[in-house]
Amino acid sequence: MRVPFIKMQGLGNDFVVLDARECEIPALTADVARHLADRRLGIGCDQVIRLDPSEDDAADTRMSIWNADGSGASACGNASRAIAMLIGEPAAVQTDGGLIRVTPGDGVASVDMGAPRFEWQDVPLAYAMDTLSMPVAWEELENPGAVNVGNPHVVFAVSDCDAVQLDRLGPLIENDPLFPERVNVNVAAVESRERIRLRVWERGTGLTQACGTGACATAVALMRCGLVDRSVTVALPGGELEIAWHDGGPIVMTGAAAESFRGSFEWDEYS
Repeated sequence: MRVPFIKMQGLGNDFVVLDARECEIPALTADVARHLADRRLGIGCDQVIRLDPSEDDAADTRMSIWNADGSGASACGNASRAIAMLIGEPAAVQTDGGLIRVTPGDGVASVDMGAPRFEWQDVPLAYAMDTLSMPVAWEELENPGAVNVGNPHVVFAVSDCDAVQLDRLGPLIENDPLFPERVNVNVAAVESRERIRLRVWERGTGLTQACGTGACATAVALMRCGLVDRSVTVALPGGELEIAWHDGGPIVMTGAAAESFRGSFEWDEYS
């Protein structure tokens, strides 16, 4: 069976999108997702995204997300902006992390990511602790904030995010027993009250050019600490995102996303 795909990217965070809203596509498994994401033997991507008709009357479509290692993800901010550009009009999107609303623009898209969750059991953590400044450390990375923005994140404020050996410390923290569902790891340097520099180790994927939920999580964690204003620019290796959040309301993320190319593949070669 030959299956069409759309390759998309948001700030260099790239996706293979399978659009099953109007054509039949077999059920996506972890093995198929992992093979498609392989950059040498497959199409290559950070995440595989599948769109289906929504099961929720309040949503226009359903988005499911697989990481490059075949594991599932509940939310992906960059993919949400890419899907907004693909849909081409304002839409409500059902995800495992909740209902989000996307609005495409001229080369950019805005996403209402919903309200962040800060309770330890909602992150989730293995046991109760203060998520504003957690009393834990991994070498020089210490006292992170924790937040769930559809998926779990820890945020470390550092003086120089480029100096952190995130390729080494990222997987160590991601798989720590403190995080029963693993965790995304963010290291952030505050350049001013309006600007943050950020690098992210993504759960199930590794270092990426950009992470939309990481930008959201980092911004709100630093806002909680009073280190930045309620509307900030987050600069990632792949580009910049605008994040706005007012206490008790939803996070709104705005940034670029685009289609790269389209193609097709033989399903049996990847299953």
